[in-house]
Amino acid sequence: MKLETAMDISDWRRKIDEIDRSLVKLLNERARCAVEIGKIKRQNGLPIQEPNREQEVLQQAFRANEGPLPDQAIQRVFERIVEEGRALQKRLFEQERE
Repeated sequence: MKLETAMDISDWRRKIDEIDRSLVKLLNERARCAVEIGKIKRQNGLPIQEPNREQEVLQQAFRANEGPLPDQAIQRVFERIVEEGRALQKRLFEQERE
């Protein structure tokens, strides 16, 4: 019978590092989606910012939140993620004008 040992701080930090790598991969995957959406918006003359969609994204994040982070923290994180997606779309629009 194998005895399980408690994780020490270095184990937890390695786990955080692994999660961080996954988060970066997912954030870039999400950003690629935002770029594709930006292209569609540009082709169809749609605005970059869509407040209703942004609220929908936040509401979905709140529903998925099981803690321990409070909804306010989730909101701050997702507002920044959405803002960065918009910035990518704006850069795409500007590059097409050049």
